[in-house]
Amino acid sequence: MVDDLSEFFEPIRKILAQARWPGVEEGLSYGTAALKLKGKLLCRMREPDVLVLRCELDEKEFLIQSAPEIYFETDHYKGYSAILVRLEAIDAEELKERIEKYWTSIASKKMLDEYWSRSD
Repeated sequence: MVDDLSEFFEPIRKILAQARWPGVEEGLSYGTAALKLKGKLLCRMREPDVLVLRCELDEKEFLIQSAPEIYFETDHYKGYSAILVRLEAIDAEELKERIEKYWTSIASKKMLDEYWSRSD
């Protein structure tokens, strides 16, 4: 049985409510709270205070080297386009930027146009 990590997902829910990325929905991945776009994972809870966040491999290496107190990986994630994030160590704005960066890489042009055309 997977532990309920939903309470640890609250910071991500707040970011989603503020950002309102078109097409992004909350769901489950491996029994834990997750954000997805068209069924594709953006991020999910792995354990209390640890988020799995999709990112490009070259960016992953840079993040781990430049901020190891925030970003890390386990053997399971080596060679995979995802990084582990310590939620207690990352500020909300940086986390929003990281999620948004991956979202922009998989969102449709229509979704991107809708998001970038907002005036608020």
